[in-house]
Amino acid sequence: MEDVYVIMLVALFALAVTDLVVGVSNDAVNFLNSAIGSKAVSMRTIMIVASLGVAVGAIFSSGLMEVARKGIFMPGEFYFDEIMIIFMAVMITDVLLLDFFNSLGLPTSTTVSIVFELLGAAVSMAVIKIYTQTNGDLGLLGGYINTAKATEIIAGILLAVVVAFVIGTLVQYVSRLIFSFQYEKKMKYVGSLFGGFSLTAIFYFILIKGLKSIPFISDSFNDYVNTHTLLIVVLGFVLFTAISQLLMSVFKANILRIIIVIGTFALALAFAGNDLVNFIGVPIAAWQSFNLWQAAYETSGALPSNFLMEGLSGKVPTPELLLVLAGGVMVATLWFSSKARSVVDTGINLARQGEGVERFDPNFLSRGIVRYSVLFGNAVTAVLPEAMKNRIETKFDKPVHHLRSKRIDAPAFDMVRASVNLVVASVLISFGTSLKLPLSTTYVTFMVAMGSSLADRAWDRESAVYRVAGVLNVIGGWFVTAIVAFSAAAIFGLIIYFGGSIALAVLIILALVVVVRSGIMHSRRAKEERNRKKFNRSDIITINEITSETSENISNVIRGINKMYTKTVDHLGYYDLSKLKKSYKKIEKLEADVDELKGNIFYFIKSLEEDSVEASKFYILTIDYLQDMVQSISFITRNSYNHVHNNHKNLKFNQIRDLKKVDEKMQILFDEIEDTFDNNEFGNIDGILSEKQQLLDYVSELIQKQITRIRTSETSPKNTKLYFGVLLETKDLISSTMSLLQLFQEFYNEARSTTY
Repeated sequence: MEDVYVIMLVALFALAVTDLVVGVSNDAVNFLNSAIGSKAVSMRTIMIVASLGVAVGAIFSSGLMEVARKGIFMPGEFYFDEIMIIFMAVMITDVLLLDFFNSLGLPTSTTVSIVFELLGAAVSMAVIKIYTQTNGDLGLLGGYINTAKATEIIAGILLAVVVAFVIGTLVQYVSRLIFSFQYEKKMKYVGSLFGGFSLTAIFYFILIKGLKSIPFISDSFNDYVNTHTLLIVVLGFVLFTAISQLLMSVFKANILRIIIVIGTFALALAFAGNDLVNFIGVPIAAWQSFNLWQAAYETSGALPSNFLMEGLSGKVPTPELLLVLAGGVMVATLWFSSKARSVVDTGINLARQGEGVERFDPNFLSRGIVRYSVLFGNAVTAVLPEAMKNRIETKFDKPVHHLRSKRIDAPAFDMVRASVNLVVASVLISFGTSLKLPLSTTYVTFMVAMGSSLADRAWDRESAVYRVAGVLNVIGGWFVTAIVAFSAAAIFGLIIYFGGSIALAVLIILALVVVVRSGIMHSRRAKEERNRKKFNRSDIITINEITSETSENISNVIRGINKMYTKTVDHLGYYDLSKLKKSYKKIEKLEADVDELKGNIFYFIKSLEEDSVEASKFYILTIDYLQDMVQSISFITRNSYNHVHNNHKNLKFNQIRDLKKVDEKMQILFDEIEDTFDNNEFGNIDGILSEKQQLLDYVSELIQKQITRIRTSETSPKNTKLYFGVLLETKDLISSTMSLLQLFQEFYNEARSTTY
């Protein structure tokens, strides 16, 4: 009997390690966004600072089973075997849920997920107990579950979302009016005051949020902090203002960079010190439950199904060794998790200043919000005096270099906004904690960042509809977290209760397989994303860079078209609907790549050196030819898919054979082009162009051959339509490719003659 629960404990701690990885990957957005987005310091420095914060917070955390102590459910109403089922259902659900959000690159709350998982699993077990022991009187459910706590948490979520967004917007707007985007000059006069206020807020945040759970900090110290809050704030402001002035005047330090580094450390410290229990609290509680039952079993022979868990209601201390190990896992995850970077990228992408690739598609709600916000803004502007409007506009004038380049390594926003994000989030979390409100660090930090980006006019008419859609998606995901966490944990609890050990083993294996599989798939997507970012660079400013980048773009598109053409012809020949469908979906990625190149034209032209401006026309025409080529292969792929999808007759053997011959010739041509541009052997272009007419003549012969077939033996109008469509688009594809090569050759020869 005991062996079963030992195995369950081992499984719980294995799941805890997995949960630490997926949990840190999601919560890293809380303390990395501002530093990474502003590029205040190097990525290596950011990771070292965050790692120190996480390590200190984890090692010195008390590791209390916070959610159990707060009474999400009443442990004394459940037997040991039921408690273990609840904990197993919770951990399996948590791992799957957080991994799902990480795979989507969306931030969610680990606190909300663990609370609602405990609530869902406990409700399912309580319902079973009620129906088996009290004839199904659900009115007794309140004796097992603390419904007031769930209501308080939901209210806290709504409050945090609204308040954080509004305060972040107001503070950033005022900060920008004070500093403008040319903040370097203003820092000489008010930088020390800004530094004093910011560092005081962060310091107080560390005292209230970061250190309150550290066992080495006495209760008397915490009481003193709570009693003398005003004195601490005033003295801290005076001290840190003086220190800021000293650093700026004597050491010529950038006070904004110091604020960002310290703020990153503070948020990382608070995250590890307070949220660690979300990942290892359940296994620790299960371990203590096991110890309580084992002691009772040895003394009185109590069975798991007869031993109530009143002893679990108190505090659950965690051994220091487990805290050290947990901290190590968290730090390692920060450094090596690609999913952590994906979640961080989502927050930065939604908050970035200016244009770029928008991840989220607009919806009717985001369009409506933006439309009425614009109308409201116009109404407010109309009543403001003209002088005031002009003065405000000057504060939001961006530096000239902002539009001259959109380099990959450019900051997403400046250090003023990054400092505001960290300070406002720190103040709100500290204030909420002091009032004992169930705030989520994720919700506060994310909504502050969104509010500050709105106030900073990062959401302009060009991007607002996409950014609002993204924020709505993230907020919607938060509520989905609560609903799915509750439902999935309840279902898993029922499955384990009725399915026993076999069901438990299947669920654990399922969870591990899903996590491993999603990790592999995410690595592939991350690799594709890295290639895509390289493919879509827009920070090229010289003739040599233009030549290099354009040749790489041509090679990538040609490679994609070559593979797509071969696969389409093969799948069409075999009448394979499923594979044609995959090709149909993949063509969208190729179209998106070229469309993104078009979106970068503005920044490309702005970034060019004066003596390279003539290259703008070459770049635009190159993209135009690439788009023509992609449109041709898109037509071929989509029409082939639709033909088979509509169950029309397959092409005849002679038609398939002719298309395969075209494909073979196209492969030879495209392989030569790929080699030419991959190896920068542009002297081969003349030889490739000489083959142009021969290939076009061959396609024309096939068109004439089909005309003859129609007059003699062809009986299918649909086959004829498809076949002619493929041949004609192939002809256009060849013509566009050759025109592109000719354009590139002319540009390359002219660039060489200018250079030499």
